[in-house]
This record gives sequence, structure tokens and C-alpha cells, in this order.
Amino acid sequence: MAQTDTRLLVLGALAGAAGVSLAVIWYRSRQQSHIRSPPTPHLSSNALWAGLGRGPPVELSLDRQQEIQEHLCALVQCVSELKEEVLALKKALPQLQDLVQDELRGQRSASGPRTPRRRRVPGSSRGERESSEEGESEGGYVTAHTDTEDDEEVPARTGGVADKLSLLLKRVDGLHKGSDAEKKEGFRALENMKDKFGENEQLLWRLARAYKDCHDMATSLEDKKYYAEAGKTIGREAVTVNPRSAECHQWYAIMCGLMSEYESVQNRIKNGYLFKDHLDRAIELNPEDPLSYYLLGRWCYAVAQLSWIERKIAATLFGEPPSATVHDALRNFLKVEEIQPKYSKFNYVFIAKCYKDLGQMQEARKMCEAASALRIFSKEDEEAQTMLESLLSSISF
Repeated sequence: MAQTDTRLLVLGALAGAAGVSLAVIWYRSRQQSHIRSPPTPHLSSNALWAGLGRGPPVELSLDRQQEIQEHLCALVQCVSELKEEVLALKKALPQLQDLVQDELRGQRSASGPRTPRRRRVPGSSRGERESSEEGESEGGYVTAHTDTEDDEEVPARTGGVADKLSLLLKRVDGLHKGSDAEKKEGFRALENMKDKFGENEQLLWRLARAYKDCHDMATSLEDKKYYAEAGKTIGREAVTVNPRSAECHQWYAIMCGLMSEYESVQNRIKNGYLFKDHLDRAIELNPEDPLSYYLLGRWCYAVAQLSWIERKIAATLFGEPPSATVHDALRNFLKVEEIQPKYSKFNYVFIAKCYKDLGQMQEARKMCEAASALRIFSKEDEEAQTMLESLLSSISF
């Protein structure tokens, strides 16, 4: 209740009590003066009542007068008590606000701390929304927000953060498919939001992917190694945050394979095992992603091309060397084509290489023709085209 309304209520109560008291006192004085004073000499009581258009008053018995007197005394006593209560209320009003606040503090401490929230009013400005924790109803009365209203605000705020992250991820996915400048812009956007969303696996695996883009765009060996190492670290974080994310395992595997280009033979083999393990996990979690099968095909083909000394080193360091054949590689590349036909120029090139190694030249030529039919859109396509031209020169038509 507003302070002005409270003052009006108190003044009204005091005025009412005083008015009743004055009325009783006036009635008593009139009654006593009527008993003591003689009647007006020039006007009888009957004539007075007749002039008022009424008959003479009815004479009351002593018992009836005594009963009325008792009722009046009781009324005076009630009014007196009411006056005392109003005076007490008037004295307590200045401390009433403090007492209510102390009571509310006691309830909050007993039920645990609560963070006050303000419910947004559609169409109102920010200043109007944040000016008070109280809202005004349609009738003009001031009402406090309830706990239910506070609880209703939680999903809206959570939804706002989620929407912001969703927009960011959608934006960087688009930038990833664009030019080198756009890929760098996407990388910077992810880096800037890492402190805020660093525990979100969706952001982390995309950041690892962005490090891969930066690695491919870098020109110096030092920069390439830096991006590969940093991307591998981010990929490990992503897998730790969500071990059941296929994308996290996939991009951690990619960065492990990338990092193997800059390490010793021992670490190269170690990264190769990590690559295979996490790639298998990614396929297990999402068996319909063509990229995972393409990468596994590349791994199988690379293992099939290992030299004798590399296999002996792997067996010495890890007990069992990696094992894969050209047939294993071909099976994975064909799986890519099954899931998504015309997936990439590189996939066709490696299918052709597998067929060539297996002595199936006719099938190899078909795959070369399929690769030649695909247009060049990226640097990866340019590399695939270079490999395709080299392969074509080695295949006799």
C-alpha cells in the first residue's frame, strides 16, 4: 500500500473515532440539560412537536431508559478502545516498513538466497523495466512480483543464451564454406566466444575445425605447426566435454592426423593410433557421416603403404603395428559414395588409386572420369586435380 494511502486511512479512522465521540458527548450533554432545564415558558412540548409535524414523544419506562443507558455506555467504551487502537497504529506506522523488511529478510534467509528478477513488460523501455522490482496493476495498485513470475523468467533467459550460441554456430558454418577471408572471420568469432561458451562441445569442435582451416591457409612451417598443435588441444577438450559427440571425436582425430606431419616417427605412430581410435568412435556414434568414412579410407590407404621399417618401429613401440589393406581403404571410399554420391573430387581420385593398385584399370579409369567431371571450388579440389593428372599419366588408356 502506498504511503499516501496509508496516511489517508489513518486520518480517516481518527476523524471517524473523534466524530463518534463528539456525537456521544453531545447526546449526553443534551440529555442532562433536558433534565435540568425547565420547559420553554411560552411554548409547550406538545406545541413544539405539533410544529414539527409529529406527535408528542412516547414516555419510556425507567427500565427501558436504563437499558438504553447501558447500551450507550457500552458504545462509549468501544469507541474509547477504538481510539486507543488508532493511536497505537499511528505510532507504529513509522516503524512498519522496517518491520516488514525484517520479516521478509528472515523468510529469505530461511529458504535460501533468491536472486530478484524483473519480468519484461512488452513495449516498455529498458529503464522502465529496471526501475523497480514492483509492478503496477491495471487498477493502479502496486503489487510485488510472485515467485511463479520469477520462475517463468528462467527459461526465457536460458533460451536467450542458447539462441545467441545457435546464431553464432550457424554463422561460422556458413563462413567455413566461404573464402579464406571468411574462414578467418569465422575463426576469430569462435575464438572471441570461447571464454563464454568454452564448455560447449558444439563450439569446441567447430573451433578445432577452424584451426584446421588456418593451418591450411598458413604459409610458414612454424604457423602450420602452431595451428595443428592448438587445434589438437581444442579437439581433446571437445572430446572431454562430450565423449558421445561424433563430431568431437571426428575433429580430434583429424587434428591428431594433422599433427603427425610435424612430429617424430614415434609420435607420428602414436597420433596414428589416436586417429584410428577416435575415428572408429565417431563412426560408431554417427554411421551416416561420409566424412568419417572418407578419413578412415585415407588412413587405411596410408597404412597399406607403410614401409617395412615403419611397421617394425610401430611393432617395437606399441606391440602391434597398425593393420589395413587397400581393400579396406576401397571399401570405405565406396561407402562414402553410397552415402553421398559425388561427395568430393578427392574421394573419386582415391577410389581410382585403389583400383589401380588392385590392377582393376577399367574401374580406375571410370573413377578418373568421374573426378574430372567435378568442378574445382577449393584448394583441396586443386590438390585433388593435381593428383588426378598425375594418376591419369600413369594409367594407359
